[in-house]
Amino acid sequence: MKEFDYFKPQTMQEVFSRLEGSSASMFAGGTDILVVLRTGRKEASALVDAKDIPELNELSYNNQSGLTLGAAVPCYKIYEDKLIPVAYQALSDSASLIGGIQIQSRASIGGNLCNAAPSGDAIPSLIAHAAIAIIGGSNGTRELPVEEFCTGPGQNALQNGECLISIKLPAPAKNSGSMYLRFIPRNEMDIAVAGSGVSVVLSDDKSSIVSARVALASVAPTPLFVKEAGEFLAGKNISDDVIAEAGQIAKKAAKPITDMRGTIVQRKHLCDVLTRRALKGAIARAKEAN
Repeated sequence: MKEFDYFKPQTMQEVFSRLEGSSASMFAGGTDILVVLRTGRKEASALVDAKDIPELNELSYNNQSGLTLGAAVPCYKIYEDKLIPVAYQALSDSASLIGGIQIQSRASIGGNLCNAAPSGDAIPSLIAHAAIAIIGGSNGTRELPVEEFCTGPGQNALQNGECLISIKLPAPAKNSGSMYLRFIPRNEMDIAVAGSGVSVVLSDDKSSIVSARVALASVAPTPLFVKEAGEFLAGKNISDDVIAEAGQIAKKAAKPITDMRGTIVQRKHLCDVLTRRALKGAIARAKEAN
C-alpha cells in the first residue's frame, strides 16, 4: 500500500477544502477503501475521516418527512433502532447482511453506496425505497436519485471536491412493505451472486398493488433499477401469476456476467426467484402493517 496522509476534519468546509483539486478520498468505516488501496485498485493521496462531522452522522426519522441517513452512520444503528426497521424493512434487511457484526459497527450505508460495487447489498434497498442522495461541495448541494448515483463498477456520480452528505428516504406510504433478499454460495463468501430489493404499496383492502419498485444487485455493471417490473405490477390484483411475470421481467432486465461466483444462466434464474420471493415477502409485510 502506498503512503497517504490522514485528516480528521470537524466541519464540512474542511472536508471540501481537503477534497477539492486532490486525489483524497472520504471514508467512514474504512471497510471498503482500505481494501481497494491495499490491493492497488485505487490510489489516494489522503484519506479524510468522516466520523466526527455532525451532518454526516445525522440519523433522524419521523412519519411525515421520512428518514435522513447521514453518510457515515454505521449499519448497526439502523437495525437496532426501534422505528427504522419497521418503516424501512428492506434497508434494515440490507444493514444486517453487510459483513459480520464487527463490520456493521463500522461500515455505513453511505459508504456501501459510494463504493458503487454492483453487488452492494444496500443499494437495491435504497432504490426500492426511492432514496435520494444529497451531495455536497464547495459550490453547494445537489440531489440525485440513488438509481443514478452508481455510474459503473466502483464508479459513482461524485465530481471532484464533492462528497455524499446524506441519503433521504421518503416516509413510507400506508399499506407498504419491502424486502431485500440475496443468494450467496456459502456464509464464508459474503458477496451476493444476485440480490433483489423490492417495495410495494397495497390498496386499502390489500388485494391489489398500487405501486412497486424492484432493484437488482450483482447482475449488471451497476445495481439495476427495474422500472418495468414496477410499472407492470401497478394496478394489478395480487396473484402468483402476476408475481411470476414480475420475476420474468426482472430476469430479462438483468445483464450479468459469468465469474467465479456464478454464471450468467444462474444469475438470471436467481433474479426471477429472488424477485418473486422478495415480492411475496414485501406483500406479506404490507398486509401485516397498520
